[in-house]
Amino acid sequence: MNKVLTRIALRRRLDGLRRRGKRIVFTNGCFDLIHPGHVRYLRAAKRLGDVLVVGLNSDASEVMAALEMVDYVAVFGEDTPYNLIKQVQPDVLVKGGDWKPDQIVGADIVRARGGVVRSLRFAAGYSTTRLVERIGRKSRVDSRESRARR
Repeated sequence: MNKVLTRIALRRRLDGLRRRGKRIVFTNGCFDLIHPGHVRYLRAAKRLGDVLVVGLNSDASEVMAALEMVDYVAVFGEDTPYNLIKQVQPDVLVKGGDWKPDQIVGADIVRARGGVVRSLRFAAGYSTTRLVERIGRKSRVDSRESRARR
């Protein structure tokens, strides 16, 4: 089953799932460098409903679609996922702990139809920034060691 869908195909699929009583959860982000904190976050988001849809504002859809807790992926090119959320009409809208529920893009759409907006806590010790810094440090050390061996 292809998890990466166009907006139209996603809407059709979700309409069918809704008719069967499934609760749709939506989250979005970049997820360029997936780390354990992201995996924990996505698992927690999935537990809030039956179907997890991830909106991506990047080209990391293949990796995201490979995660078992992710049911569908939709890529969006706009600055925010507002229009995608309007099309998906999720029952639950989820973002990470750096977002207050009232600041989450699309909260108005979800609440207007009786849905829930949640901000999930971060997994301690994980962040993309820390991962990039660690990779940079490792790269610099490896480079120095390589030069020293020459």
